[in-house]
Amino acid sequence: MPGSPSDMPDDQLMLAYARGDAAAFDELYARHEGALFRFVRRLLGAPLAAQADEVFQDTWVRIIAARASFSPQGAAWRTWAFTIAHNLAMDRLRASGREIGLQPQEDGEDPLDWLAATLDMTHPSSEDEAFWRAAGRQLLHCLDELPDAQRAAFLLHHEDGCSVEDLARRLGLQFETAKSRLRYALQKLRGCMRGYLDVMGQPS
Repeated sequence: MPGSPSDMPDDQLMLAYARGDAAAFDELYARHEGALFRFVRRLLGAPLAAQADEVFQDTWVRIIAARASFSPQGAAWRTWAFTIAHNLAMDRLRASGREIGLQPQEDGEDPLDWLAATLDMTHPSSEDEAFWRAAGRQLLHCLDELPDAQRAAFLLHHEDGCSVEDLARRLGLQFETAKSRLRYALQKLRGCMRGYLDVMGQPS
C-alpha cells in the first residue's frame, strides 16, 4: 500500500484529496502543473497567450470543485483534467471570436525539446542547435495557424498522448471525424514545416 502521496497514482491522489488530504492535492499539482499549462498555452495560441494563466487557474478551480464527483472508473485523472482544460480553453477561444493568425511567441518558451519529441528526433548537436531552435519557433507558429479544433486534436493526441478513440470520446465526435481532424492537422503542420522537414530528412 502506498506510504506517501509521492507513491500514489493520480486517481488515488484525487480520491485522497476528496477525503480531505491536502498533501494529495499538492502532489497532483506538482506532477501536472507544467504539462497542463503548456497544453493550455498552446491550445490558446499566441493571440490569447495573456489569458493562458487565467484559463490554467480556472482549470484547477474546476478540478477542486469536482473533487467529490471524480470516479476512477471513468476517465483516468490526467485524461479528465486535460479535458477540463480543453473545454475551458475552447470556451475562451469561442468567446474571443479571434482570427487565426501568424504571430510571434512572446512568452520566451523554448520549443526545442518539444519539437524533438513531437517529430521523434534526437537532440541536435551543438552546431545544429540554432537550426533546431528556429524550427521549434516555426512549429509553434504553424500550430497557431491551425483552426482551433484541429489544434486541439493535435495537442490532445501528441501532448496528452490520447488515442484517436480517446480523442473522439473526449470531444464528443464520431471516430472518423476525430481521425480526419487529426489527419488534417498533421497535413497542415507538415506543409507548414516542409522546409525544415526536408532539411532534416537529408543524409548528413
